Amino acid sequence: MKVTEHIKNAEKTLFSIEVLPPLKGQTINSIYETMDQLMPYNPAFVDVTYHRQEVVYREVEKGLMKRHAVRKRPGTVGICASLMNKFNIDTVPHIICGGFSKDDTEDALIDLNFVGIDNVLVLRGDPEKGTGIFKSEPDGHAYASELIGQVIEMNNGNYLDQDLRDTSKTNFCIGVAGYPEKHFEAPNLKSDLKYLKKKIDLGAEYIVTQLFYDNSKYFEFVDKCRAAGINVPIIPGLKPITSQKQLSVIPHYFHVNLPDKLVDEIEECKTPEQTRQAGVRWCIQQSQELIEAGVPVLHYYSMGKAKSIQEVAEEVFGS
Repeated sequence: MKVTEHIKNAEKTLFSIEVLPPLKGQTINSIYETMDQLMPYNPAFVDVTYHRQEVVYREVEKGLMKRHAVRKRPGTVGICASLMNKFNIDTVPHIICGGFSKDDTEDALIDLNFVGIDNVLVLRGDPEKGTGIFKSEPDGHAYASELIGQVIEMNNGNYLDQDLRDTSKTNFCIGVAGYPEKHFEAPNLKSDLKYLKKKIDLGAEYIVTQLFYDNSKYFEFVDKCRAAGINVPIIPGLKPITSQKQLSVIPHYFHVNLPDKLVDEIEECKTPEQTRQAGVRWCIQQSQELIEAGVPVLHYYSMGKAKSIQEVAEEVFGS
């Protein structure tokens, strides 16, 4: 079922999660364990991230270094299929620009269509590690809007090989990312919203936000989206803080501000468990306020760890 259909049919706020593929060489069991902990709270769907290739240099002989491209977290398509089969849950694979050619993207979308997946979250993706500047593949997409265009073309039955005849149309529901505190590369939120509106006009059907810790940022973002003519569902993304180190890590990697009260509460904690519990309490408060405001879905970023999200879900979605 499409994400938009879940939302349309829901009588209350839905619960959803995002999981990371395991590192290459590890098994899918860690994701199964996460799902086992969270399935009692009836998640409507689960996102599975995609990760671009990374470049490493390995010594070959006499001090010479050879460049190797590696994908450290492969398996998104297989994980989605496995979760659908094992847990009877809808999955939302991420599709990214970084590290993929148009042919790579088409092949991935064909595989997803073959296994019955009808949702994708379309993202540009991060810059190559260590560069700080996003660079697309020679025959790839530079922007999420371009990638959306390719998905829409396949939904219309148009493939890269124009000589194909009697092609089947795909039927992907397309989600995109939104940034309540703006994308870090955008000069301002107005500019960021202009490009977000472009994605919606191209055919994206819902938005999932970057994580945030001040609900007023989300509410203001929704108001500005509506004023800009963006009328699709806007799903808030949440992640409970689990360590004091995250007070610096989260602003650095996700470019979000942390409220003074939250920082004070975390800094006052004396043990790691006190810190984790403070993060859970804050996330519960955020979740309850957002539900009262009538948000369609609460989407939780697990980052491979389910314990805190399980405790939030027990309080917010438990019977």
